[in-house]
Amino acid sequence: MDRKFGGVIWTNHAMQRLMERGIKQADALATWKNPDQSRPANARNAWVYYKTYGNEKIEVVASKNDRGEWVVLSVWSRPVWEKSERAQTSKAWDNILEKILNILFGWARR
Repeated sequence: MDRKFGGVIWTNHAMQRLMERGIKQADALATWKNPDQSRPANARNAWVYYKTYGNEKIEVVASKNDRGEWVVLSVWSRPVWEKSERAQTSKAWDNILEKILNILFGWARR
């Protein structure tokens, strides 16, 4: 790993997180350069950049330093549920709720 990879400065913390979390530095850079979306971070003047790769969403926190250079502060990833999985789970809960209501109140959705 390179502390100046892609023309961006990578903090020791960010590089440590890449190693611990098994995230490729190139994937983190691609997330920052071409995110699916972004939002302001909790840290002052920093942004969180998101990009989904298959079933994993990589998130990169970055900000500009006093010289106007971009600095990657941290990186992490989280699993992404497929929309169909969420829909199936939601439908299953709807069915369970309907059965409970039907048992308790003799009510059924039409």
